[in-house]
Amino acid sequence: MRFFPLAVLASAALLSAAAVAQAQTTTPEPTQAKMPEDKSKRPSPPAVVKTTVRGTDVTIDYSRPSLKGRAAFGEKSPLAPVGEVWRTGANEATTFTVSKPVKINGQALAAGTYGLFTIPGATEWTIIFNKTAKQWGAYEYKAADDVLRVKVKPTALTSPVEQFTITADKSGKVALMWDKTEAAFMVK
Repeated sequence: MRFFPLAVLASAALLSAAAVAQAQTTTPEPTQAKMPEDKSKRPSPPAVVKTTVRGTDVTIDYSRPSLKGRAAFGEKSPLAPVGEVWRTGANEATTFTVSKPVKINGQALAAGTYGLFTIPGATEWTIIFNKTAKQWGAYEYKAADDVLRVKVKPTALTSPVEQFTITADKSGKVALMWDKTEAAFMVK
């Protein structure tokens, strides 16, 4: 009888260990927090352009695709087909933020963040400011969400630009440059 309590204790310990083992196999392990993606390692890395125009902060957040032997613009271009809405870069849609109301080529645009889309053309580009700033590419683009559209004339660059580039200066000129083309608009 002396061994009975030890046997009971041993059995209880084994049952307890079995229950813990069973619980471990049926309870999912906690998921590890997903690390944020390092966007700088993408084939089309991110870039941010910032300037101040007459006291208004202007910020353009975009990704920079490269030509890699392809044509940037054209009817059959897989990058930015002529006549079709383009995300104006790569990956997420390009965003355009102004801290105060401005005029874009003379037309009013309220302070805020916009999706910056373009429709490239051989002789004319349409620059689009869309109220849906956060979206992937132009796949969910809706013209009904356009806040402003302006037309600009593209110009030829003297030397080709391999990686899509946006510049903005204190005079308010914003230039979109890629391949042999520049399309620019003014922020005032």
